[in-house]
Amino acid sequence: MIRIQNLTKYYGKRLAVDDISFNVEKGEIVAFLGPNAAGKTTTMRMITGYLMPTGGDVWIAGHNMASHSLEGRRLIGYMPEIVPLYTDMTTRSYLDFVARLRGLDKKRTKIRIDEVVEICHLEDYIDVILGKLSKGFRQRVGLAQAIIHDPGVLILDEPTIGIDPIQVAQTRGLIKELGKDRTILLSTHILPEVSMICERVIIIHEGRIVAGDRIENLTTILKGGNRIRLKVQGPAEKVTTRLARIDCIQAVAYEKPFHLVEFPADQEPQAEITQAMVQSSWTLLSMEPVKMSLEEIFLQLTAEEETGS
Repeated sequence: MIRIQNLTKYYGKRLAVDDISFNVEKGEIVAFLGPNAAGKTTTMRMITGYLMPTGGDVWIAGHNMASHSLEGRRLIGYMPEIVPLYTDMTTRSYLDFVARLRGLDKKRTKIRIDEVVEICHLEDYIDVILGKLSKGFRQRVGLAQAIIHDPGVLILDEPTIGIDPIQVAQTRGLIKELGKDRTILLSTHILPEVSMICERVIIIHEGRIVAGDRIENLTTILKGGNRIRLKVQGPAEKVTTRLARIDCIQAVAYEKPFHLVEFPADQEPQAEITQAMVQSSWTLLSMEPVKMSLEEIFLQLTAEEETGS
């Protein structure tokens, strides 16, 4: 549904987006991650047709956004980081206004307002002035306006920013539900929520894509090794020293009550660890692999780019 090819954007002499390419298919919810000023919002604005690229192409369901922008924009729902609300309108009048801008007739507008109000749980706020709504409910109205015309593609820029934990959980559930039959690209700074709602992650840094894959596969992109967490019944300092003597082990750290062991990806020291514990008459209570968190992956990838490694 979304196809990006060699997309580039300059602001004057400053390169904001540097020759990026990726696809997002129907039914996918993909997180678009990056530090501040990485190029996320610029890319999203080019996808929606709000900005024209300096080079490259964007296709929405086969429509090139340079030559057939109107056709492509009809298929997109966009929720920017700052939701475009008219605070003197009620929720109902605002959604009616947006629906008419989207070309819905009077009958269809009424049906869709009822539907999106139910979807976004705005029933109690339908006739409330937008300026009187909390941040969380303004976000819900922003999401409602993005789906009022029932688009196949949703572009969501920080959809849960600034709202309380209960509303964050509700918004996550709503996005997952919407993603069952839509294509969703969303940006966020809240990395734990990515694992909860997204199948795939694209990481952009300094205008370039540095990684793009399913979350569980991202660790294979990184240089370095694997980790194991051990719980050993024995003197912590002596256990640390003994583990460090095993040839393939690169580092050992003790965080009570566990030892964290790092080793190259092509090595498997489990048997040697077990033998070493038995020989020392210590009891190995547990041994389990430790996956890198998305936060660790994100920080390592962006740090590597910063240092040019």
